[in-house]
Amino acid sequence: MNVALWIVAGVLAAVLLASSAKLVIPKEKILAAGKYAAWAEDFSPAALKALGVVDLMGAVGLILPAVLDIAPILVPVAATGTALLFGGAIIVRIRRGLWATAVAEVLYLAMAVFVAWGRFSLEPFA
Repeated sequence: MNVALWIVAGVLAAVLLASSAKLVIPKEKILAAGKYAAWAEDFSPAALKALGVVDLMGAVGLILPAVLDIAPILVPVAATGTALLFGGAIIVRIRRGLWATAVAEVLYLAMAVFVAWGRFSLEPFA
């Protein structure tokens, strides 16, 4: 179970790290990516940057506390925050009718819930 939790946390961290590119990519360039990036129209450039920061913090929080053995309780806390982030993403995508990307977000939500549940109860860091 420990290995499975590490793998899922690593995949989630990679997804969040890639998503944190909103920190450096201008809103116009995000919108130019096509209809699946149209959700960015609902947010100001500052809000997109804030989402990028949240993504980056989630990626770091899923891995570093456990690797460095500094406050490893932050791993399931970060996974819980990540689940909330993906829950919000699902709502935004469904409102815009982006069902294909909403399905991916549901998968990421399930992965985040698995890590949170696993690290809080099944295989907590001692």
